[in-house]
Amino acid sequence: MQFEGSLCKMSTYYGKEIRYALRLGEDLLLMNALLGRHIEISFNGNHTCFCGHLVAEVYRQNFCRECFFTKPEASPTIMKPELSRAHLGIEERDLEFEKRLQLQPHYVYLAKTDRIKVGVTRNTQMPSRWMDQGAKSAAILLEVPNRYMAGEAEVALKNHFVDKTSWQAMLKDDSTQDDLMESIETAKSLLPEHLKQFIFKESAEWHFNYPIKHQIDKVKSIGFKNPNDCFQGELWGIRGQYLITEKGVFNVRSHSGYRVKMNVT
Repeated sequence: MQFEGSLCKMSTYYGKEIRYALRLGEDLLLMNALLGRHIEISFNGNHTCFCGHLVAEVYRQNFCRECFFTKPEASPTIMKPELSRAHLGIEERDLEFEKRLQLQPHYVYLAKTDRIKVGVTRNTQMPSRWMDQGAKSAAILLEVPNRYMAGEAEVALKNHFVDKTSWQAMLKDDSTQDDLMESIETAKSLLPEHLKQFIFKESAEWHFNYPIKHQIDKVKSIGFKNPNDCFQGELWGIRGQYLITEKGVFNVRSHSGYRVKMNVT
């Protein structure tokens, strides 16, 4: 079977085992059903930018250079919520867009990957946010009314918790033995006083079971740089946004916009 189109982030569905779907062109591939099958993904040299235009090179985060520096979807506040200013009525790139994004409820959470990490996301992104990160478990710490306050909390907790995942350790399932709910209690004590009123009252630990047929011991990342570059092998598993084979791992999300052909045998 052959499929063709622009890569995009896999959709995730929560259950006893996380289910994945990948849209490629007009086709929707149920990736869990491909475990044990041989897959081959080859890059044709072109990219589709976030804006929909075909470009020779993606600059960063699936944006061409112009879009990266002009579109509100590529604003620095996406990565650093503490820079948000829409709650003050201050425009960065597009105030109406920024109000829609920033002036809505956000969660501050702790997730267990290789270590206990702190993160921020809109409340509409749960639990997909955790599954995209490959979290082993996660729990909500705060629900705040805007993105800026979520950024405030994250910054306050960064001295005690990391804010990034070691993807290599995550894929090898090298996880901390620290107790997540004990860490939630620690985090509550570290919050600035004005944020403690937003502590999530019904915090519970979510657990995630990824479709993995064989666990890898060594992580070799395979990516596309040149036309005709190829990733292939027997699909052993999926965790986060990584396809895992005996020959290496491939980050689907970091290749968003890449035009590819995919063969399944």
